[in-house]
Amino acid sequence: MIQTTGITKSFDKLQILKGIDLWVNKNEIVAIVGPSGAGKTTLLQIIGTLEKPDSGNVIIEGIDPYRLNEKDISQFRNRYIGFVFQFHQLLPEFTALENVMIPMLIAREKASFAEKKAKELLDFLAMSDRMSHKPAELSGGEKQRIAVARALINNPSVILADEPSGSLDTKNKEELHDLFFDLRNRLGQTFILVTHDEHLATKADRIIYLNDGLITN
Repeated sequence: MIQTTGITKSFDKLQILKGIDLWVNKNEIVAIVGPSGAGKTTLLQIIGTLEKPDSGNVIIEGIDPYRLNEKDISQFRNRYIGFVFQFHQLLPEFTALENVMIPMLIAREKASFAEKKAKELLDFLAMSDRMSHKPAELSGGEKQRIAVARALINNPSVILADEPSGSLDTKNKEELHDLFFDLRNRLGQTFILVTHDEHLATKADRIIYLNDGLITN
């Protein structure tokens, strides 16, 4: 479902990625691990169409998004890719419900339909009683559940998560990890996770080791 071939990326004279060949199957949970500076986040951003590679190809659902123009890349990203970041990146002025709705509104869906879908997801994630709360009124674990709901709302092909539990305590970390696998089992969701958490990595279907810009396994 996802394949990268020969991905390279440099910033100024520093080469971060040195030719990455990677594949991920539908419904798979893949963990990317490696030391700081190995290129994990850069690779995730390239797969997520947030950072253009210097060379190589990214294929998602048979489409190379980097052959699209900027407007179409944005639409592709909104439709096919969901994101979960370490610090959730919720908009502080909006409620949990409104934050979840945003990707669907960007896709020009009717507000009534977006609200209905967002409420269904919040109920599914046991967050219905928090939907009217703003991020400042939520715990760290609750914020990440809202972020997961936001990532899910457009039924993306893949969710990309960059250190998703890095800011959570042990209890919330375990609950978030369990949620990913529950979503895979119940919704058939595909995940690519960048993580330093060994416990999360070992639970994944497959671990990809990245070191000095190269896959080493």
